[in-house]
Amino acid sequence: MKEEELIQRLCDEDEEFRRVKEEHAWFHRKVDKLDRRPYLTPAEKVTRDEMKKKKLLLKDKMAGMIAAYRRRLEGGQ
Repeated sequence: MKEEELIQRLCDEDEEFRRVKEEHAWFHRKVDKLDRRPYLTPAEKVTRDEMKKKKLLLKDKMAGMIAAYRRRLEGGQ
């Protein structure tokens, strides 16, 4: 099964995955908005960097959830 199909199935079946994915998307939009600004204050840079770290943690969590789901589908668990 392709990655996109797994993600869609997880979104449909797993409320926690859907919540994590939505939170990741929210951070992505906020970081992107800050990155499009011509200038950031030092405080905005710190905020952006913190958001990037949270976004990455959420991405790693989603990757772990996808891997676990794939193992379950393949009969590994």
